[in-house]
Amino acid sequence: MKKMILCAIALLAMSTANAQFVTIDGTNLRNPDGSRLFIKGTNLGNWLNPEGYMFGFRNTNSAHFINEMFCQLVGPDATAEFWKQFKDNYITKDDIMFIKSTGCNTIRLPFHYKLFTDEDYMGLTASQDGYSRIDKVVEWCREAGLYLILDMHDAPGGQTGDNIDDSYGYPWLFESRTSQELLYKIWRGIAGRYKDEPVILGYEIMNEPIPHYWENKEELKKRLVEIYKECALEIRKADRNHIILIGGAEWNNSFEFFTDWTFDDNMMFTCHRYGGEPTAKFIDQIIAFRDKTGLPMYMGETGHNTDEWQSAFTKVFIDNNIGYIFWPYKKMGGETMMSIAKPENWDLIIDFAESDRSSYKNIREARPDQKTALKAMNDFIEACKYKNCAPQQSYIESLRLK
Repeated sequence: MKKMILCAIALLAMSTANAQFVTIDGTNLRNPDGSRLFIKGTNLGNWLNPEGYMFGFRNTNSAHFINEMFCQLVGPDATAEFWKQFKDNYITKDDIMFIKSTGCNTIRLPFHYKLFTDEDYMGLTASQDGYSRIDKVVEWCREAGLYLILDMHDAPGGQTGDNIDDSYGYPWLFESRTSQELLYKIWRGIAGRYKDEPVILGYEIMNEPIPHYWENKEELKKRLVEIYKECALEIRKADRNHIILIGGAEWNNSFEFFTDWTFDDNMMFTCHRYGGEPTAKFIDQIIAFRDKTGLPMYMGETGHNTDEWQSAFTKVFIDNNIGYIFWPYKKMGGETMMSIAKPENWDLIIDFAESDRSSYKNIREARPDQKTALKAMNDFIEACKYKNCAPQQSYIESLRLK
């Protein structure tokens, strides 16, 4: 009898502890007060994981490509200062409050694993600032009343082998135990730091693993499942409160290789879709997998389309109980909540970024006037500030956030 009472007390304590966090109820999510949570939000893409197309670049499309190009353009010290100013100004409290005003209830924060190492990244060569950056977003989200999903967009070794994970042309994560151990170490550290933080909805272990074009993708998918399982175990050593979010393969579109969705008792799935017909048929396999598992599914990335397409697709999500977070919040040009105006002479930087820089001679010949280039980079910092960005009202309305 005494043992039964102690077990009941333990279960009650666990239930009380989890009452302040988002929880899973079948295919639904629940707020701490028990009400249903239907995810609607945006991604803070490009801030802590720069992508070339958001700057207007094409071939110079990953973080280390962009950094190298800037160093060739204006030197490493000026580049380091640019990245500091970029991180300080691209996303601020004002941006988070604006996101809340649109009707969003959740933000997805993509980040690079290097933010939690002493590898060179975004102007720092030691004492990376990943925790301090996330701490600020947590603080702002708490004030705004938003949930936060932490998304490791760029995993050690690379999980895609393409520009989106800032890798070296192959998903080396699946070949390297060293990279896998680093993945687990970083997530264990993040989980330990934020285990008691109710603003955080959950941890997305990695973004869009294993593209469709790898010939050995089926073997890689088997390894992916094992990495998910091992990483979940490592997270649970530090944190049993937060949801673990699991993405499919082939740009988060493929889920048929999952045969076990019980390896963690507090997990859900995340999918991505761009383009195509905005109908339930277009995502019927995702809906079927969600129903088979009996676990929540949310669309972690979609967008880059017309307002009409987005409005139609969000209705499909709502009708089929799939929360959604559009990509991205801001960039140069449109198809975002916030548009950044192109600075004067920015085309000179684009031309340099796309030029043949395969030799020092080519770099010298392609490089524009350095003072002009540096001014354009500083002007970009001004342009990306919240006060200087332009809200895209019709885009926002198409997302059915209110």
